[in-house]
Amino acid sequence: MSNLLKLGIPAGNLQESTADLFRRAGYVITFSSRSYFPEIDDPEIDCMLVRAQEMARYVEQGVLDAGITGHDWVVETGADVEELADFVFAKVTRRPTRWVLCVPNDSEVQSVTDLQGKRIATEVINLTNRYLARHGVTADVEFSWGATEVKPPRLADAIVEVTETGNSLRANNLRIVDEVLSSTPRLIANRDALARPWVRTKLDNIALMLRSCLAAEGRVGLMMNVRAADLDQVTSILPAMRNPTISHLTDTDWLALNTIIDETTVRTIVPALKQAGATGIIEYPINKVIE
Repeated sequence: MSNLLKLGIPAGNLQESTADLFRRAGYVITFSSRSYFPEIDDPEIDCMLVRAQEMARYVEQGVLDAGITGHDWVVETGADVEELADFVFAKVTRRPTRWVLCVPNDSEVQSVTDLQGKRIATEVINLTNRYLARHGVTADVEFSWGATEVKPPRLADAIVEVTETGNSLRANNLRIVDEVLSSTPRLIANRDALARPWVRTKLDNIALMLRSCLAAEGRVGLMMNVRAADLDQVTSILPAMRNPTISHLTDTDWLALNTIIDETTVRTIVPALKQAGATGIIEYPINKVIE
């Protein structure tokens, strides 16, 4: 059997963010408007564009060895796949997406139990039915083909819809009653494919590189020189991932420090470091962090 990984790339909302993450990890994916088979600069990977809603099913069936899709669609389809990695990235924010139960602002519904016998519109019928069953509620759950936010109150009493920021819900005069599921994109794999050592190693390596890029987001590196006598005062200021790397310079009175910090803290830490005796302070971008 040839060493070729059949990898599903999510079409639609996650397509560009997935391609960007792969690019930062060192893989260049090129899309063509006329093809569902993107090019990738790794001869051991064969990519295919697949809707996120269908990805888990094709991976389970072995049509694909692996793919990236939301945990919500793994749950919705009930696909028997292995989730290898959890990636917190999305089309708008870097927060998990949420499937939420919503009703109009003026609705009398205050909890899921108030929806007994009511009508609920959603794209995730299985997920919603399981959620209702956990709460002992029986309702008429209808598949929504789109524009779900505009259906209450005329076409549905409530909806279960996905949101990142909540802006669309507020714009449609809806309020959240409860969270049904929190979801992030996952790297999923076919269980039989993972039994092949080459596939397992290939996917583990891909997951490692993708995670390293996400771990680097919002972090920068700092290099500086400091007198040995000022070392304790300088290091007390640094909120490093671990202890900073310290190197000796040719001048034995001086040391070089290298550390990684959150980018949001740079504006307050650098002046404090300067005042504590650090000189030659250099900030540099971090592309990957492998822990």
